[in-house]
Amino acid sequence: MSVADVAVRTYRKLQPEDLGILQAIEKQAKRYHNVPTDVIASVAGLPHQEVLFRLPALARNRLITRYAGAYVGYHLTASGYDTLAIDHLVKADILEAFGKPLGVGKEADVYDALMPDKKKLAVKFHRLGRTSFRQTKRKRGYVTDYQYVADWHRQSAIAAEREYKALTQLHPCGVAVPAPIAQNRHVLVMSRIEGAELYRHKEILEPNAIVEDIVFNIRTAYQKAHIIHADLSPYNIILEPDSHILIIDWPQYVTHEHPNADQLLRRDIQNILKFFKSKYEIEASLEQALSVVTQPNTSLS
Repeated sequence: MSVADVAVRTYRKLQPEDLGILQAIEKQAKRYHNVPTDVIASVAGLPHQEVLFRLPALARNRLITRYAGAYVGYHLTASGYDTLAIDHLVKADILEAFGKPLGVGKEADVYDALMPDKKKLAVKFHRLGRTSFRQTKRKRGYVTDYQYVADWHRQSAIAAEREYKALTQLHPCGVAVPAPIAQNRHVLVMSRIEGAELYRHKEILEPNAIVEDIVFNIRTAYQKAHIIHADLSPYNIILEPDSHILIIDWPQYVTHEHPNADQLLRRDIQNILKFFKSKYEIEASLEQALSVVTQPNTSLS
């Protein structure tokens, strides 16, 4: 059972007092790695004895972890953090139910979900803590822009905030990205995702048309939203059943004013052209593709 599955299974069983305890532990996470029980009671506004009664059940359900040393304290697990985000989104009438997982990766879990009106959604749980701090800092340099980055929950929340911001800029410009719906903590809610990543397809009909579609979406992102993906690859481009594409995974985006913008844009395009050359023997000029993206009135042909 995945981390998110634990949270979804447990959430409906929780009482307001349980959620208050989880919120109190979250609020004190900057001050204490393991929050003392008397602090939890004070912040939650609950009698100490009631907190002591409820904490073991929350630990058994894997929402918190107990520490016993110089004092007894607790910290949130990933499932506990998931639970708080789910609670917010349910109370905001955004989420009604979860479906099957769409993908489980090193840095995120994505699930099907339903809104109260039965509209289908995709819900993404960012999981930066699955990689080491050094690797995360190297691959996701944006975390150093924030003062408080030691906590994995906060790093994942930063990733969700950035991706939501990117989608709110890209989608209105007509870039083929999921429509952003909501974001809370490390969780991003967006429009339904159908299809599979490019690398999963054994064959693609009209691959030349797909290459052009990708390049022109990179162009729209660059020229209209002034955004560069900065980690584009066949692993984060979805080919939908109608043969349209969807570009996902935007938390590491940069603007075209970034000091490494040219290098990152070149790498994004090169990754795509390399994939199509290797798998479909499509010859396309990197320099020409760069011109298409950065200059008006140019084409790949």
